[in-house]
Amino acid sequence: MSTEYDVLVVGAGIQGAGVAEALTAEGYRVAILEQDAIASGTSSRSSKLIHGGLRYLESGQLSLVRECLKERRWLLTNKPDLVHMVPFIIPVYRHSRRAPWKIRLGLSLYALLAGVFSSQSRFRKINIHDHQALSGLNSEDLIAVYRYFDAQTDDAALTQEVIRTAERGGAELICPGSLVGAEVTDRFVRADYFHQGQLNTLHCRALVNCTGPWISETNSKCSPGAKLPPLELVAGTHIQVPLKISNKIFYVEAEDGRAVFVMPWQGETLVGTTERPYHGNPSEVKPTLEEKAYLLRTLKQYFPETRPLQLSELSDSWAGLRVLPGANNNPFSRSRETMICCDDDKHPHIVAVAGGKLTSYRATARSVLKKLRPQLDSSRDWSPAAMASEQSSKEGAKERNL
Repeated sequence: MSTEYDVLVVGAGIQGAGVAEALTAEGYRVAILEQDAIASGTSSRSSKLIHGGLRYLESGQLSLVRECLKERRWLLTNKPDLVHMVPFIIPVYRHSRRAPWKIRLGLSLYALLAGVFSSQSRFRKINIHDHQALSGLNSEDLIAVYRYFDAQTDDAALTQEVIRTAERGGAELICPGSLVGAEVTDRFVRADYFHQGQLNTLHCRALVNCTGPWISETNSKCSPGAKLPPLELVAGTHIQVPLKISNKIFYVEAEDGRAVFVMPWQGETLVGTTERPYHGNPSEVKPTLEEKAYLLRTLKQYFPETRPLQLSELSDSWAGLRVLPGANNNPFSRSRETMICCDDDKHPHIVAVAGGKLTSYRATARSVLKKLRPQLDSSRDWSPAAMASEQSSKEGAKERNL
């Protein structure tokens, strides 16, 4: 295994995978350091969706939605075995906080931002008496139903595929391997890490921190670290129930107005997600009893056939962590834009990726690549071997002059 690379990527979730893939495609030498397993964190605990983020229109994040819809189109074309379109159903009731006109306006804007006039962007109103189309949806006080299309994926499988692409491009995966520390010198970054019970050292031009919920911990091991803004971890829980309700995804409104997805998954039904601030060890995040009960209540409210289900009958449940900008307001209304943070804006040695969405992992990788180019394309021969050779040549010249 080499000890000299252009870039060390720490973290093999979807963001780290995407960054490694983009760097190897440009011909850079890349190592990926992962402490547990590929997609072992948030990248296997998401809502399994490749989507533009219809709900982000409410908080005015139009550029993010447009970017995600563009990336959705690319993924549908280039990874059809992993990403596929699914019909989404939005029911509107007399008690719903969002009126039919508001849903129709949002869907119209969503279609416009998609930039394509095809089946991928069309939506329509469904007859509320079409019971087959509604798959057992509660019809009491139902006043309108809309259908549009977005995409679903296996998040862990997608991450693994991107890692394999990076490896085919020459990236080396060090797993399991944990970063001990990284020090920026005049010419390179020295990174120490544990692997197979031994302390090892490698040298690189830059280190990219893609450790998700562990971003602050990893950054504290870098000297100097990237300049991080105030960040907050937000936990999101999903439950899986042993019933297959439909082959469609339902976009429903929970008791507190939050958007919740009810979707087919592995022959059963997945329901999620919640949002709560989290302050513990990222490795120990897990669903709370209150979160599981909240999601099951939401499911029962909309699908009467599930009302006999008890919490003890859940097939599975899990929690993942998002990294959001620190603020006092509700997590729902905060920006989902990815934050690219550096130790030096002009020639960064340490780059940290805060946040990021599954759908837009390629766009995030392009942003990181743009940040790193001035450093990576520097003409200086930075490697320790080259420095030793240069020093030896200088000493030889000095002896000859004597």
